[in-house]
Amino acid sequence: MKRALFEEDHEQFRELAMEFNAREISGKYAQWEKEHQIPREVWQAAGENGLLGLAVPEEFGGMGIDDYRFRVVLDEEFVRAGHLAVALAFHLHDDLVLPYLLSYGSAELKDKWLPRMVDGSTITSCAFTEPGAGSDLRAVRTKAVRDGDDWLISGQKTFIGNAAFGDAALVLARTDGESGRATEQSFSLFMVERSEGYTNGSPFDKIGLRASDTAELFFDDVRVTAADLVGEAGQGLPYVKAHLPQARLAIAVAASAICTASFEQALEHARNRSTFGQALTEYQNTRFELANLKTEAHVTQSFVDRAVLAFNDGELDPAEAAEVKLWASESAKKLSDRALQIHGGYGYIMEYPIAQSFTASRLLTIFGGTSEIMRETIGRAL
Repeated sequence: MKRALFEEDHEQFRELAMEFNAREISGKYAQWEKEHQIPREVWQAAGENGLLGLAVPEEFGGMGIDDYRFRVVLDEEFVRAGHLAVALAFHLHDDLVLPYLLSYGSAELKDKWLPRMVDGSTITSCAFTEPGAGSDLRAVRTKAVRDGDDWLISGQKTFIGNAAFGDAALVLARTDGESGRATEQSFSLFMVERSEGYTNGSPFDKIGLRASDTAELFFDDVRVTAADLVGEAGQGLPYVKAHLPQARLAIAVAASAICTASFEQALEHARNRSTFGQALTEYQNTRFELANLKTEAHVTQSFVDRAVLAFNDGELDPAEAAEVKLWASESAKKLSDRALQIHGGYGYIMEYPIAQSFTASRLLTIFGGTSEIMRETIGRAL
């Protein structure tokens, strides 16, 4: 069956993404993994090649592409090349920060941030999660209090992608001045630039996707102006809920790409690896396992492709986004594990692509809402 998701423009964009991976990343990625950092020059090169902020209108330096299939192409090529951490870092910038500015940002905020996000001169992070508030955002304790026309932000965020070396963060903070259990209107969103009182933590030593840094952020009376408020005060949680479909679809897209890559990596290894005088593909058990991997990867890809089209049409609701994220992330975890088994001892060596796929996929059932939260979201909508 021919895959019907893409058109000619998407395939031309794929060539650009492939060239970028070959020219700017290949041969360097392993060192970035050791250093827990993607160099700024790569962000700037991505900006020069039009790979950042695809949805940003032309007046702010973007291409105004309101078609998520281009983001799918980009993620697929990063995964195919084995550069999964770059896909994650760009996803945090484009899928978890940018949509809020596009949807709710004032003209002043857009003028200030969008050109810098498009050209790669500013690296952003999405700072929602805290030590005591992961999936339960109503437990967020970071607060913003009025000081004249400004706000003072204090608190701690953790597990924040792009935080160690980033320049700014989209921060969810409590603004109702209360200390009890928060309500739907207790929080607001702020675009906070690194300044006095804003401290970047050191990168965590993760089990995978190490080049994409993850760290804590600390805010000690960081002063922001009223203009740095994203949208209306008290609407932080409703805004987050409104953009959950895109955040979760992005994870599903990456997971589907990992499913396909895991199958292809296992097939390639099985064709070239011999035991007891014959290739692994000569064993019925291996062929059956490869058959299962291919079928499950195909099913996942078809489901995700349909969700992408629904999102483009404005029809992907939160429960459906939870479904596709749940299925794709759990599939990536299972398929990469079984594909690694086919590799034997080679699969446990990080220089092999399947090891990268395996460690990356383990994040996807946690990141963006755990699988348990996805099931709860789906169940409540029944």
